[in-house]
Amino acid sequence: MGHSAATRRVSGPALQGGLLLMMLALAACSPTRLLSGLSPSGHYALDEGIVYGDHPRMRLDVYRPHDAQSLPVVVYFYGGAWARGARDQYGFVGAFLTGEDVIAVLPDYRLHPEVGFPDFVHDAAAAVAWVQREIAAYGGDPERIILMGHSAGAHIAALLALDTRYLAHAGKDQAPLYAFIGLSGPYDFERDSDTLKKIFAAEQPPQLSSQPIDYAGGDAPPMLLVHGGGDRVVEPGNTLRLARSVCDAGGEAEVIVYPGVGHARVAAALAPPLGFAGSSGDDVAAFLRRLTAGELSNGVICPGG
Repeated sequence: MGHSAATRRVSGPALQGGLLLMMLALAACSPTRLLSGLSPSGHYALDEGIVYGDHPRMRLDVYRPHDAQSLPVVVYFYGGAWARGARDQYGFVGAFLTGEDVIAVLPDYRLHPEVGFPDFVHDAAAAVAWVQREIAAYGGDPERIILMGHSAGAHIAALLALDTRYLAHAGKDQAPLYAFIGLSGPYDFERDSDTLKKIFAAEQPPQLSSQPIDYAGGDAPPMLLVHGGGDRVVEPGNTLRLARSVCDAGGEAEVIVYPGVGHARVAAALAPPLGFAGSSGDDVAAFLRRLTAGELSNGVICPGG
């Protein structure tokens, strides 16, 4: 795919960078540990603290259904404004995904202020390259790697899915990713607060853009993009604009917007104890089932088309 910049900010209001940073950080707070502690764990095995790079934060956990054999693999990147978060807060995601008969890999990655863009994306790419090399030993299929993330994690996962240079640099072969699932992701956002300017100071567009929308192409992997219609942290236009750019380039993106739903609830509804909080868990599970059955898709495709 080419790397020329796509048309930017087609519609929707610009989000104030300070609000974005403050509220994305809330996604990594301690309530996620509570959700993880309340989630069922008897249906999976957990391999913790696996090294995938030299830095102490370059560690990952593998959640695998018992007797897993050649299962699809979801690599999940948590949010936290590129500055907060830890993989042990997101056991509820591992519990949810293994309940859908997939292997879940949850990496940590370096955070601001220790690093800025693009270092955390390179860390994420190294984790995915590790998955391709090693996941067969854990019962996973290295040819069926799905990237998934919420909030800032969706931003990172989207860059890996759309700008192939990161994974190539990390040593992953050119086999296409199986799919991308984005939850409430900032894909086309303003970097107007002092902190966001520092996080993304290394950006030199179009040679190295931090905006996933700039790499949207027709060869993008199958996408499920979900967003809360009441999200006041990352405005839903981020998801709609990315979908439109992918579709305009000849690809497909399944889009689901939940009326009145806020930013954190989209991810929280993945937790088995909070399944009543929304339908994002059901929709992600349905997408995974259709994906493995080769029956995509089942939603609003290419909105506005």
